[in-house]
Amino acid sequence: MRNRLLSVLFVLTVAAVAGGLAYRAGSDPAVGRALVRQDAMAWLRADFDLTDAQFAAIKQLHDSYSVVCEEHCREIQNAVRAREQLKAAPADAAMLAAADRRVEELRLICESAIATHVRQCAAEMSPEAGQRYLALVLPKIKDFDHQAAPDLQLNRHQH
Repeated sequence: MRNRLLSVLFVLTVAAVAGGLAYRAGSDPAVGRALVRQDAMAWLRADFDLTDAQFAAIKQLHDSYSVVCEEHCREIQNAVRAREQLKAAPADAAMLAAADRRVEELRLICESAIATHVRQCAAEMSPEAGQRYLALVLPKIKDFDHQAAPDLQLNRHQH
């Protein structure tokens, strides 16, 4: 019984050490630093192995789009506030329904614009990196809350 326990502990220790070494060998220190700093552009550059030219093109796209993004998020926030005011006061159902539709319409406009922007960024990457980027980012667009700066978990959005 004691030998069995020692054998199990030995196997678990070897597995843990091997897993730790594999993780360290497979992780990119630049990606780790970007994640620790919550620097989305540094993460993008490191994780998708962007050349200087690719990074410059994507940064230019990002800088240009940030103005559009900011406006979309401001419009959504204003529409949400207006809807909440209607909910707080006695409002007629038609007005509340219109406010709900307006919030949804603005979210769809924003999500469509973000998807277009993401595709433009992916087009600047290598085909493999672009596909991986799209697979990572596109499904998360619906989860943006339009309230705070984007984070590396990609679940918040506003520049």
